[in-house]
Amino acid sequence: MRHTRGATGTADGAAAARSARRRSRRLVGGLRTRLVVTFVVVTLVSAVTATTLAYRDARTAVLRRTQDAAVNDVRTRVTAVAADFDLPPDQRSLARFAAKVSDGLGARIVVARHQDLAAVSDPLADTQGLITAELRAAVRAGDGARFQRVTWRDEPYLVVGMPVTYADGDRRFSGLEVFAITDLRAERDDTAALVDSVRAGILPVMVLTAVLALLAARTVLRPVRQLGRATRELAKGDLGSRVPVKGHDELADLAETFNDTADALQASDARLREQEAKARRFVADVSHELRTPLAAMTMVATVLEEDADQLPPDAARAARTVGRETARLSRLVEDLMEISRFDAKAVRLNAAETDLTDTVRACLALRGWTERVEVRLEEGVRAVVDRRRVDVIVANLVGNALRHGAPPVTVTLDTDGATREWVTVEVADHGPGLPPEARERVFDRFYKADTARTRSAADTDGQGSGLGTAIALENARLHGGTIDVAEGTEGGAVFTLRLPLRHTGEDAE
Repeated sequence: MRHTRGATGTADGAAAARSARRRSRRLVGGLRTRLVVTFVVVTLVSAVTATTLAYRDARTAVLRRTQDAAVNDVRTRVTAVAADFDLPPDQRSLARFAAKVSDGLGARIVVARHQDLAAVSDPLADTQGLITAELRAAVRAGDGARFQRVTWRDEPYLVVGMPVTYADGDRRFSGLEVFAITDLRAERDDTAALVDSVRAGILPVMVLTAVLALLAARTVLRPVRQLGRATRELAKGDLGSRVPVKGHDELADLAETFNDTADALQASDARLREQEAKARRFVADVSHELRTPLAAMTMVATVLEEDADQLPPDAARAARTVGRETARLSRLVEDLMEISRFDAKAVRLNAAETDLTDTVRACLALRGWTERVEVRLEEGVRAVVDRRRVDVIVANLVGNALRHGAPPVTVTLDTDGATREWVTVEVADHGPGLPPEARERVFDRFYKADTARTRSAADTDGQGSGLGTAIALENARLHGGTIDVAEGTEGGAVFTLRLPLRHTGEDAE
């Protein structure tokens, strides 16, 4: 047997799933996360950019200062020492010249060259590879100091070279070249220390930025969360839900728009409820007022039907038609009265322990359907139900199958074999069945799917009012049960009533 799940449990499960998905989205790609990540990324990019620019500017400034000082020192010292230097030199005099220039330059290594002779101020110093051919060519071709930064053995150096010229008017090149080598490791360490200090400060700045971003996100998202909470409450039916309007920004405009929309929705809902209440009162009043004249009409129609055989054929046929239509009108009024009682919440269960198997059999026998319906009933099924209302449910479902379906119509009663907490009554026919759109609306009031389901030739009760399935469902819900409709495996429609064996609500007389 098929067992359907309660609509409430399904809705609660769907709501829980939607809530879990919302939380997951907030954690992964929520607005707060995006704000914090944006703040941190912007700060990180700014810090890296500032560090890069600071390193470049600091390095350039330090090197420029060192270069300018080195060039001036070399130029001044070489000019002073070269004034007393005799050309052409020998190896010894060239070495003394280099040593004197080095002494005045803070013990920098000095290399002096004259044609094929070369002397170093520190005989133990290794200057191989420090003085490049490009620098030597520039010194020989120029008339002033030249410098070049070189990396030798992974260490930075500044090499300043200048030619020594004669003091006469044309300042001819004397052939003497002087190169001073300055170690730049101290300058490199200074700029590296600057970068390290900036890098060390990035982490605290990132932490501070994240904290500020969280505070800013909290300030920005508070009205958004309030708006989301109010929207969810509004969706649940709390039309009085509103959000406070603070400030004059876009969020305040959004909150004000939401409140205006909620006000309009609440006013519209109030009008609709008032109109619905009036309509229900009208139906109840009309149904009540029709009962007295209908009773008289039914009595007269009954008398006419009893004497129809003594009337002319046309009059007899008219009498029977009046009787049949009067009975149909009486049923419609009774259905309207029943629906009105459900709408007014005036319906109560008169529940007692009942043999459901006997109830189903009695329902079919009372209406003369025993020969037209196949039954498969489990014996001895007892439940706490309102016998009259279960009779109404079964009568509506079976009558609907006989009226719109095709034989054989079967009624199956069975209990839940696992827990024995539920009982199901299945009514199946072998007609054309119901299309999906009709199955979705079959329990709506006054809905008729006659275009999809043919009327049986055995139908002598007239067209239904469209209220039978709605009344059946209301009675099932009153017991804490449900009614499900599906397509049969061999065609036709299958209505399944599912009731708890023990009613869990309040029993009232």
